[in-house]
Amino acid sequence: MTARTLNYAQAVREGFVQAMARDPRVFVIGQGVWSPWYVGTSMTDLDHEFGRERVIDSPVSESATTGAALGAALAGMRPVVIHPRMDFMLLAIDQVVNQAANWFYMSGGRVHAPITIRAIVNRGGEQAAQHSQSVHAWFMHVPGLKVVMPSTPYDAKGLLLACLQDGNPVLYVDDRWLYAEVGDVPEEPYTVPIGKAVVRRTGRDVTIVATSVMAREAVRAAVELAAEGIDAEVVDLRSINPLDRKTIVNSVVKTGRLVTADGGWLTGGVGSEVAAIAVSEAYAHLKAPVVRVSLPDVPAPMSKPLEAAFYRTAADVVRAVRGVVAYR
Repeated sequence: MTARTLNYAQAVREGFVQAMARDPRVFVIGQGVWSPWYVGTSMTDLDHEFGRERVIDSPVSESATTGAALGAALAGMRPVVIHPRMDFMLLAIDQVVNQAANWFYMSGGRVHAPITIRAIVNRGGEQAAQHSQSVHAWFMHVPGLKVVMPSTPYDAKGLLLACLQDGNPVLYVDDRWLYAEVGDVPEEPYTVPIGKAVVRRTGRDVTIVATSVMAREAVRAAVELAAEGIDAEVVDLRSINPLDRKTIVNSVVKTGRLVTADGGWLTGGVGSEVAAIAVSEAYAHLKAPVVRVSLPDVPAPMSKPLEAAFYRTAADVVRAVRGVVAYR
């Protein structure tokens, strides 16, 4: 494959271009899909390139747009419904959880619902509690709904294309804090397997299992920790439903220590499930208690000083790892 450098948003856009050029069944519907204010540069000029019949800027009705996309999927199309703020996707939760996720099972495998639901996390910037939430952990609880969270430009494109080729519903969660991240992205179409984690950095002293923007922070933390003589292994989950249990367990067995890093709230979060897997399947190998780095269980604040205290960064991961490694 021929690789060159793109940022995360450009990689998402290229995934859309290649999918729409190759498959006339693919179309996009959602709020603000013609506007960089809503979707950044991740969909720039797609409406001009493919027409506004395939890139549909919808009225403000999350339930209606998701329902329309689901109906199209059941009729044989390959829609992507865009929720520019994951917070308001909750207005469509019946369409996602009660409808899309259950069609294949309830039809005895006869009816597929190949819908991709793109939920954008748009936190920070003094936007306060109703515009800053990442509720991805809610959806990893739902059978029949796959959930992916790419953290790099390569995975942003590859997982988007994988979602659009999947025969059933997939929730694609991307964080706008990642849109400026740069990395190698092949020009050719390719897919990243859904349900397969990746080891971003190998290590022997501690495992850091992370999602989305916290995978980036985990890699940064590992570099800082290496300067202190702590060799951290970083596992980027990429998918949270299904979870790659094998990669998690193999890493914990090797290092004997586990820190999780996730951009959602602490209670009932991704870190809790990862910790449960480690304790149930690698307990004999653990040398220290599992530590979870997640948001505190309070709504997102608005002021910059409170945001700085609320959101987690590499520094929080570094502190957690130091404590786990020092445990006796």
